[in-house]
This record gives sequence, C-alpha cells and structure tokens, in this order.
Amino acid sequence: MSGKSDRRPHWVSPCPPQPYEDEHRETATDGPICVKACPLPGSYSGPRRLRDHLLPPFCDAGVLVTETWQEQTHSALEPMVRKLRYWCKLDDADGQAILALPYTVKSLERGGYIVREGDSTTSSCVMLSGYSIRHKTVSRGARQIVAIHMKGELVDLQNSLLGVADHSVQMLTNGRVAMIPRGEIIRIAFERPNVGKAMWFDTLVDASIFREWVANVGRRDAPTRLAHLLCEFALRLKVAGLGERTGYELPMTQEELADATGLTAVHVNRTLKALVSEGLIDRPNPRSIHIGDWRKLASAGDFSPAYLHLDERHLA
Repeated sequence: MSGKSDRRPHWVSPCPPQPYEDEHRETATDGPICVKACPLPGSYSGPRRLRDHLLPPFCDAGVLVTETWQEQTHSALEPMVRKLRYWCKLDDADGQAILALPYTVKSLERGGYIVREGDSTTSSCVMLSGYSIRHKTVSRGARQIVAIHMKGELVDLQNSLLGVADHSVQMLTNGRVAMIPRGEIIRIAFERPNVGKAMWFDTLVDASIFREWVANVGRRDAPTRLAHLLCEFALRLKVAGLGERTGYELPMTQEELADATGLTAVHVNRTLKALVSEGLIDRPNPRSIHIGDWRKLASAGDFSPAYLHLDERHLA
C-alpha cells in the first residue's frame, strides 16, 4: 500500500452484517484491490487471525475483510473446489472447508505482479479470471516464461511452504485473483487429508508440465516447440472452459511465445506462418488458433497429453 489514500470503508448495519464492496486503488503496479468487509461485534473476543491476515491498512480495526460470509451462497473460491475435485474425490465437508477459507480478491492489470522473485510470500492465489505466467529473469535481462496459468488454477501452492519466491508470477492479461493466507493453506491441508492430497496432486501435475517445457525448449526444433505448445493450450483451455480442442483465443503475444519457447519473436512469427502454410493451423486473426487436423498438429508437435494427467473425456 502506498499510504497516500485516506479512504476508510463505510460501516454497515449491525450483525448479521451485509457485506459491501469497497475499492482501494494502489499507486503501485498491483492495481485495484476489491474487498468485502463486515464489522466485528463490539463484544467480540475471539481469535483475530482473520483480521490480522486480511485487513489492509486502509481498514479500521473493527472490520473483518472477507468475501465469504456465512449467509452467502456464492464464493470466489468455487473454482478452487472444482479444480481440486478434478484431482481427488472431495466430500461436501471438504468443499465447504475450502469455501470457508479467508481470502482477499485483487483485480490486477496486465503486467501486474502477484509476487516477485525474492519476495517473502504470505499468500497463495487462485486465478478467478484472466491469465498469469511464471517467469525467471537472468542477469543479462532476458526472461524465460516457465508456466502459464488460467482461470480456476492454483498458481503458487509451493510458496505456502517455501516462504520465499524463487521466481516471479505476473499477470499476462487483466484479471482477478483470490489471495489465501499461507497459514490457512497449510492448516486445511493437514486438517482435511483429502484436500491436502488434492493440493499435492496439483503441484505434482505442475511439476510434470515443467518437465515437459524443459524438454520442449531444450530438445525440440522451433516448429515442434510451437506446435507442442499450441496442443497443450488447446487441452488446458478446454478443461478450463475457455476454448475447444479445435479452436481458441491464444492468450499470448508472439513476444511472449518467444519467451516461453526460447526463440526470438521474429522466429516465432516465421514458424507460425509455416504452420499455417502446412495446413496444421489457421489464424483468422492474430490471436485466434483454429486446428483443422488435431492428429497432424499433435504429430508435428511430438505431443502426447500423458504429462497433463487429464480425464479421458477431455482428450476426445
């Protein structure tokens, strides 16, 4: 927080309170933070953990910041429940425990940082909308994108235990994220074993994708690298409900594709044109990808979906 704003949230009616939304705009690159807040009863003497974790400096001491009030039927963490249930069977109690986690919703602009390399981490986040990337920057300033994340995905579970970010996480597009205190992530993982197992599975699949990206950059030629990445996007966007295997909107510019594949932007441009000329893809506009023959593109990209660990229904 910059400390330049003197805004205070409006007090709302006595408990049971009705949440309201207040917006505070930081002067830093993080963009606006949208929170919902409720007053704590004056007689409240319970633990202050939620307030200590979640209250931004512009909130009064008697305000509990949350988007998950008991009376609400919708939670921003529902995508997290769906994602974890994809990996592991969770019962209703597990789902409710996830939905009850405290969180703060942040609206970030393209280029805004969720966390910077070297920062001490206090939260893990869930992508609610938009896309984000993980990347490393070497001493001479070159950037290597090592992962892309989309709606519903848990971006940095490993930071819940590691404590210090060893890479940066940055928004690829405008979007919203739910920030969950790292202590709450650790607590629920131990208190609800199936939730902990699902989180573990999620990090293992992330690691599997990392290994494939290393192989892609290190041992495949330019056309194969790009064809492989386009195949991966097709399946992952389908799972997220953001596209189909036969067509989708590409969330990355040619410069960003270059940083993800270890190529130059000029080389990416030429390679995409080659894939079009060979009939492997069609591009109605610069961001649209249409795949006419999936088998041919997968063959050209040396692509096998095994490393994504997807259900059979998403491979058809």
